[in-house]
Amino acid sequence: MKKLLLTIWAGCLAWGVYAQQPNQPSYNANNRFEQLGPVLPTPNTYRTASGSPGKDYYQNRADYDIKVELDDANQKIIGSEVVTYHNYSPDVLPYIWLQLDQNLFAKGSTASLTRTGSVPQNGMSFSQLQNLNSVRERSQQGASDKYGYNITAVKDITGKPLKYTINQTMMRIELPAPLASGQKVSFSIDWNYFVTEYYGRSGLEYFAKDGNYNYFIAHWFPRLCAYNDVTGWQNKQFLGQGEFTLIFGNYKVAITVPNDHIVGATGECQNYKQVLSATQMSRLQKASTAKEPVIIVTQAEAEAAEKAKPTGKKTWIYKADNVRDFAFASSRKFIWDAMQTDVYGNGRKIWSMSFYSKEGNPLWEKYSTRAVEHTLRSYGKRTIEYPYPVAISCHATAGGGMEYPMISFNGGRPEADGTYSEQTKYGMIGVIIHEVGHNFFPMIVNSDERQWTWMDEGLNTFCQYLAEKEWDYNYPARRGEPRDIVDYMKSDKAALSPIMTSSDNVISLGPNAYAKPATALNILRETVMGRELFDYAFKEYARRWAFKSPEPADFFRTLEDASGVDLDWFWKGWFYGVEPVDQDLVEVEWFQTSSQNPEVVKAEARAEAERRNNTISKQRDAAGRNQTVVAQDTTMRDFYNSYDPYKVTEADRKKYQDYLATLSESERKLAESKQNFYTLKLKNKGGLPMPVIIRMEFEDGTDSVARFPAEIWRFNDAQVSKVISTNKKVKQWTLDPFMEIADIDDSNNSFPPVAKPTRLQLFKQQQGRFGPQGPNPMQQQRQQNGQGPTPARQGSGRNERE
Repeated sequence: MKKLLLTIWAGCLAWGVYAQQPNQPSYNANNRFEQLGPVLPTPNTYRTASGSPGKDYYQNRADYDIKVELDDANQKIIGSEVVTYHNYSPDVLPYIWLQLDQNLFAKGSTASLTRTGSVPQNGMSFSQLQNLNSVRERSQQGASDKYGYNITAVKDITGKPLKYTINQTMMRIELPAPLASGQKVSFSIDWNYFVTEYYGRSGLEYFAKDGNYNYFIAHWFPRLCAYNDVTGWQNKQFLGQGEFTLIFGNYKVAITVPNDHIVGATGECQNYKQVLSATQMSRLQKASTAKEPVIIVTQAEAEAAEKAKPTGKKTWIYKADNVRDFAFASSRKFIWDAMQTDVYGNGRKIWSMSFYSKEGNPLWEKYSTRAVEHTLRSYGKRTIEYPYPVAISCHATAGGGMEYPMISFNGGRPEADGTYSEQTKYGMIGVIIHEVGHNFFPMIVNSDERQWTWMDEGLNTFCQYLAEKEWDYNYPARRGEPRDIVDYMKSDKAALSPIMTSSDNVISLGPNAYAKPATALNILRETVMGRELFDYAFKEYARRWAFKSPEPADFFRTLEDASGVDLDWFWKGWFYGVEPVDQDLVEVEWFQTSSQNPEVVKAEARAEAERRNNTISKQRDAAGRNQTVVAQDTTMRDFYNSYDPYKVTEADRKKYQDYLATLSESERKLAESKQNFYTLKLKNKGGLPMPVIIRMEFEDGTDSVARFPAEIWRFNDAQVSKVISTNKKVKQWTLDPFMEIADIDDSNNSFPPVAKPTRLQLFKQQQGRFGPQGPNPMQQQRQQNGQGPTPARQGSGRNERE
């Protein structure tokens, strides 16, 4: 750190003397901080410049009356539906488009033909080879005709056949007459298909030990495509990665299943009294006033059902209003618990429910339903109150999750002995929060998932991160903290996609569409905008677009409109670009005010001269100082041998008094303050401009943090200098001390530089590369306590004695 004495003259106290003037080369700074302008769509009467729906905003609607049977013997869905489609657009529609998402698995689909990969030269394990021969892989390689829709009839409301064309996962129906604005049309479709193995979104899971299936049925019926002011028909093919673009409607669904199955579905069941036993109805009534989950179907009852055979069929009737989709789960293995609580303290009670097989216990009985209720409370606080009557979490396989209105399919499975790792526990709670949270984005704030994954996954992951912290202060969240996105941000730019990339084209979907936008929003909330401004604007976005279909520009514009903060530079850098954050604290120069008091100035000069003269040679020559010529021969001395340049003279004192007489009282205090001025030289090596946060550690052991907005880079986005004044001396400077801007390299964030060791891990030679794989901590503890294995996956036994 350089130290210079800075003489303060009365006429030069204006801070403008030290401000960096805008005479640097423009670099990219002007582009970075200019408005998005033509990058965003032009505002119109459908979508305003403020980010609100315009006066002519519209959305079409589809109402469904569906009858479906689950053929458990053949793992098949057989259904028929009557659809009433409402055209609220200003356009005349000669045909309509529907989605046939099960055709993802049909022979010759685009998804199968465009799937890439290779066989490793060093071979494959048997498990890998078996995976390649799984239902999902077979269908995507086009080797089977079994899967996909079999459409058996498409008719108008009078029963007359309608002409239709199937283009892979899309179907166009020709209408008998063009559908004018404000009109509606009804038609019917009959179909069937074989259920695939669970592939992350829907399907079945088979349990070889008891010979039963859990069914998680979604994107199972022909559904209307969206038609809107932005794209017209959103009829992009379903390739598996980009999810679903849907419209709202009312649903009545009759689900026929074996009579020993338990069904959970979107909406409210209309006939519990016909499908539940008297005991189960009594438990459900108890759950309607309980403050903790009540078991409706016990583990003992579910295990008994696993061993028995169905004696007939039952039809569960569900009704759901103003939802964009419908899904259900069915199994004889299901345990079911529930509670109906006043989530928001406004007198309106909401059901939180969980359906899970014994393979999920004890984790699911303990945590699932409580996590559902917590999610509704946490998300409702920062968006809108959950408007639906029920929210359901279903246990589907060991990992991952998928969301639908009012119901979600979630992973997280303990070991066979009922123990589990910390990762499994928090992973399960996290996936439940995430998937239940999707009720808000995109089930209510209805963004276009087929086009923009980040608008539901990114916003939802951000809210998940906040909900996890509200669940447990020490919750090990995977996404949201800036430090956790650093490895992705430092990747080769050629392998990165901007967040603003169409869903099916995104590279590294998890980091890109989940983690990066969630981190960006966290940085907006904590560092750029502050919590109060951000929370208000984010809530306003949810309020404006609840039960409507926003586009990215609507989100960007609303957050600026409701906060009064210009964020175009932020959207450009984080959402439209792939540059990382890498700030470099190159150098710090230290200046100190000089009062011009000769007593002080000359004393400091003497001390500095003595320091500079204390060289190694001088120290070693001291022993012979009396042997020099001048020491031996006094005639060689003159005035300068006794002259002391650092002695204060009367002339010095008079000159100083004359100077003080020219100063005002405030100027005198400033001159005598011995203020420290530091010039920080900063580089923006990564390219993405961000606020500058600098921590100062003082010699007296205290510290202070200075914050400068990102606009500090607006005249020069490559390098800037910034002057900071302090009353105390700074011994250490640190950029981004709280790891809040996702700086990819903190080795250049300290001045003076701080060396950080790389730990050298030592292993015995016989130890494997990753060390031994042992039991989880719960199993280790049991072994230490001398306990043997426990019965597999036992719940608490609530309601078992009823």
